[in-house]
Amino acid sequence: MKLAEAKKTFEALKKKLKPTCPLPLNKQKGDKAGYAYLTGIVNMIIEANSRGFDCNYDPKELTAFTQNKFPVRTLSRRVDEAFPTVINPIAIWEIKEYYFTTTFGSRVADGVYETWLDGLELREVKDNLKIHVEHFLIIDDHFTWWTKGRSYLCRIIDMLHMGILTEALFGKEVVTQLPIIVQGWTKQAKKKAP
Repeated sequence: MKLAEAKKTFEALKKKLKPTCPLPLNKQKGDKAGYAYLTGIVNMIIEANSRGFDCNYDPKELTAFTQNKFPVRTLSRRVDEAFPTVINPIAIWEIKEYYFTTTFGSRVADGVYETWLDGLELREVKDNLKIHVEHFLIIDDHFTWWTKGRSYLCRIIDMLHMGILTEALFGKEVVTQLPIIVQGWTKQAKKKAP
């Protein structure tokens, strides 16, 4: 999506869903300051489809895994969000929205390679601890990805083929695909519930 479409989608969902989940602001100044549209869209869709399960919309700690209530592995960096929590999550994801970007720089590249690192660590968790966590990258801004950053789209496709990324969602796909994904998470959460 471009900025105007993201804003329109965000406002329509906000009006329809009347969310109570966090709707964070972007880090822009002046006229560009406002909601982080893609993050808000993601949060609202998760809240509307999570059937009462928690979601950590802003983890302030590292993702960790336990066995018999004993910590056995911690990831290297904080993720953007986790379902239901960063301790033994069912899913983790990064959200990268660049609606106000006018050039293509290292911030975008860093986002791709951070996701790559997370995926490699999750593969190690799966191989050694037999714990599977779904791993998503949610990105948007037409100019950033389709005009300037096509080479980094190739890196994302590589991650999918390597099995270190469960799925990449681009812009509008969040509205159609994320509800289905979240419903799958809730089924897993019900099975894990004591």
